[in-house]
Amino acid sequence: MKTKDLRSMANQELEERIIELKKELIKINAQIATGSNPKSPKQARDIKKTVTKILTIKGERLKEKIK
Repeated sequence: MKTKDLRSMANQELEERIIELKKELIKINAQIATGSNPKSPKQARDIKKTVTKILTIKGERLKEKIK
């Protein structure tokens, strides 16, 4: 997901998106642990990057509120 799209989302939407992504990541990690190949091996890495982007955006918004 693009950063521009994430920035346009509200905080509540970002929270919901993080929960969805973490559930997907758990499923992918379970597939990897059992030895089966996930649909896309790069998908786990992309999910982790998206979660990091969301957390960064939330941190920036929090800093803006404090100032």
